[in-house]
Amino acid sequence: MTEATLKRASVVVPLAPVRACGAVACRDCGVYRLCAALGLEGDELSLLERVVKRKLIFKRGELLFRAREPADYVYAIRSGSAKTCVRTEGGRVQITGLHLPGELLGLAGFDSREYTCEARALETTSVCQVSMHQLEEVAERLPSIHREMLRIMSGQIRHYEQLLLLLGKHNAERRLAAFLLGLSQRFALHHYSPTQFNLSMSRGDIGNYLGIAEETVCRVFTRFQEEGWLTTRRRYVELHDLERLTAIAHDPGRRAAAATALTSVA
Repeated sequence: MTEATLKRASVVVPLAPVRACGAVACRDCGVYRLCAALGLEGDELSLLERVVKRKLIFKRGELLFRAREPADYVYAIRSGSAKTCVRTEGGRVQITGLHLPGELLGLAGFDSREYTCEARALETTSVCQVSMHQLEEVAERLPSIHREMLRIMSGQIRHYEQLLLLLGKHNAERRLAAFLLGLSQRFALHHYSPTQFNLSMSRGDIGNYLGIAEETVCRVFTRFQEEGWLTTRRRYVELHDLERLTAIAHDPGRRAAAATALTSVA
């Protein structure tokens, strides 16, 4: 390891930028296009009062909803973050998603009229609670709303397809690199920093989500930091080399090399 790399790996980084903790602007929210389709304009764009029931705040660890509860609302995250998970018949918990400011929770309940998973706040999280029944009524009268709902649902389906592909990548380094790049892109989409953010999921949750052991997650983070590709301090992450992380995530040749390197430090 070079002297420059050692210095980078040992540097004490500042706390995450305040911007990452602020409430997402309405124009960056997952329901923004629904608001625009309703003909609302201006900086204070929001759904009609009878559609957005209220704004709620959940503390870390609190449940937004449970699996098999009646799906009465869609939740738009304004600030904070939440994870979704399902429980198997044997009681095992599988994390299925990390949800960031500007994103929606609960859309899968439109079909069955009950939530298919549970959602839990990972930190203090502010949400807009959107009436699913009222939203559906508005969508029936306005084709533009219906189209936007389909677009949002399509995006979530694509997310789960990408997760399945990610879980099929057996190398731990490739999975973690792809996970970090995905977060970077999602933060950028909502006008947050794509290279500096708080990772609200614990190392254990990340391992559960990616299908690898918590110890392996910690080991890969350490290797990435030693190589100078990123810096971590508790849950704060700063990405230094997006190009290298992209190569790890997508280059089959690099994947094989990474597998060898990871085995050598195991």
